[in-house]
Amino acid sequence: MSEDLAARVSAICREYGSDAGRMMDITRAVQAGFGCVSEQAVEVIAAATDATVADVESCVSFYSFLSSEQKGKVVIRLSDDVPDRMAGFQRVLDAFSDELGIQPGETTEDGAFTLETTACIGLSDQAPGALINDVPVTHLSSDSAREIVRELRRHMDPRRLVHEEGDGNNAHPQIHSMVRNNARGMGAILYTPYNRGEAVNKALSISPKEVIRAIKTARLRGRGGAGFPAGMKWEFARNAPGEAKYVICNADEGEPGTFKDRVLLTERSDRVFAGMTIAGYAIGAAHGILYLRAEYKYLRPFLEAQLEQRREDGLLGKSVVGREGFDFDIRIQMGAGAYVCGEETALIASCLGGRGDPWNRPPFPAVEGYLGCPTIVNNVETLCCVTKILEEGSATFCEYGTRQSAGTKLLSISGDCLRPGVYEVAFGITLRQVLELCGAEEPVAVQVGGPSGQMVGESDFDRQICFDDLPTGGSMMVFGPDRDLLEIVENFMDFFVEESCGYCTPCRVGNVLLRETLSRVRNGAAEPQDLDHLESLGETVRKTSRCGLGQNSPNPILSSLENFRHLYEDLVSEAPDGQRRSFDLDRAVQEAAEITGRDPAHAG
Repeated sequence: MSEDLAARVSAICREYGSDAGRMMDITRAVQAGFGCVSEQAVEVIAAATDATVADVESCVSFYSFLSSEQKGKVVIRLSDDVPDRMAGFQRVLDAFSDELGIQPGETTEDGAFTLETTACIGLSDQAPGALINDVPVTHLSSDSAREIVRELRRHMDPRRLVHEEGDGNNAHPQIHSMVRNNARGMGAILYTPYNRGEAVNKALSISPKEVIRAIKTARLRGRGGAGFPAGMKWEFARNAPGEAKYVICNADEGEPGTFKDRVLLTERSDRVFAGMTIAGYAIGAAHGILYLRAEYKYLRPFLEAQLEQRREDGLLGKSVVGREGFDFDIRIQMGAGAYVCGEETALIASCLGGRGDPWNRPPFPAVEGYLGCPTIVNNVETLCCVTKILEEGSATFCEYGTRQSAGTKLLSISGDCLRPGVYEVAFGITLRQVLELCGAEEPVAVQVGGPSGQMVGESDFDRQICFDDLPTGGSMMVFGPDRDLLEIVENFMDFFVEESCGYCTPCRVGNVLLRETLSRVRNGAAEPQDLDHLESLGETVRKTSRCGLGQNSPNPILSSLENFRHLYEDLVSEAPDGQRRSFDLDRAVQEAAEITGRDPAHAG
């Protein structure tokens, strides 16, 4: 083993207190410093943190941004999701591949470049997009892809690719990004001007129980999609036994087609941190964690600076705003590329330094979460709402929305529309009105809530966006008349197969079987009974999977079968002579024929 490698990896471990609970930070730092987390590095990390080699290897192998294989000095990760494919992903990929002389998953012989494809990187409103190291690059074309490679060969510094900065804080020196906010039609709650310190001061002027009562009176429900009442979750955590309690902000928006949190973190991070502080006061927590998805690492220097400023202003740290007995601080925990970590128990497992494996509930995190302590997990948008409620009161918040869905909702809209971007709308707005806002001229289908949501057609366009009618975590993809909807469904199933943590059989195996059957349908090798099989298998996966990923992964097939069944029926037909159309006897016995060295012989 290289003495230099051992010394440098050991130093990284010491930087994080040689704490196995900070395994994510340690392995990320090693990956950044060496281009991989090699077998030798794994051994050093295990010894330094008193972890097993298997523990370290399982962490490295779980996350897409970590690798045991050497990566290039510049890693180009091209976003491969439905909005990117609609915008020209394949042309861009071919151009990168041709200019570099490598295929996706390969590294150039000189070790300079690695080319990869990855799931949604939060840039669906400016697709095709890519991450080049940690630098987001937008609106790619085949020509710009070739020019990017040629420019990088001259200086090998991805940050110098930013020739024109985006709007708002994207032009801040600590962000320096070409990303544009595309904040359109922003409403009266989340994107309004922010009076720093007001919400925290108001919260700390009343009791924790009164803060929780205000959140409950506002009828605030979690904005991640499930819609669990935020005040109720906080009350569970406050009443749970235990001196140490934690607040975690879920900033791991990995649902394809979702990018609303990107805008809030860029332009309203103070509101997020204030919401976390208020939550900490309400439940009796002293520690907060912002779990930031790896794709948004370019925002971290800016967010760290915002946290430091809040400490200097007395809004974080010891005796927040002079309130003796209330200490609260926040640290940022980087993710490393795993969609399942958007599920709250998987996120907590990742914060603890391991694989993002969801756990069985109960116990629920509000009772037993991070480090076995009561923990609340709220997403970015929910915490922004908390700050607004404390600023202006529950009654003002409830002026927007419906009885069961108070307030507003941020929508990330992409696809076949003239004005993709982030929209703040009051709950109760119809889908048809949303389509008019974004300039969808000939929509035939909308994927509401991302792949884990539902695909709806024109007969549903007058339904309301709210928890009790058409719920969504925020992602909306619009599809025009020229799109192959079943190709889109198959792409969604590819995503779920790739992102399954593999723990439970219904999700690990069931999604593969769903995708294979769908593929037979699209290839004209399926019979009508295969559609019944898709429905039955989809319901089984939904009902028996361990976590939200598996419970929602059949939705692309089940909702498109319900709303666009004619597309499936047009592709299936009864098998001739009672034989399965998908079964090829010659192919089935080919391997045996090769082993025996005899030509296959069977009755035709």
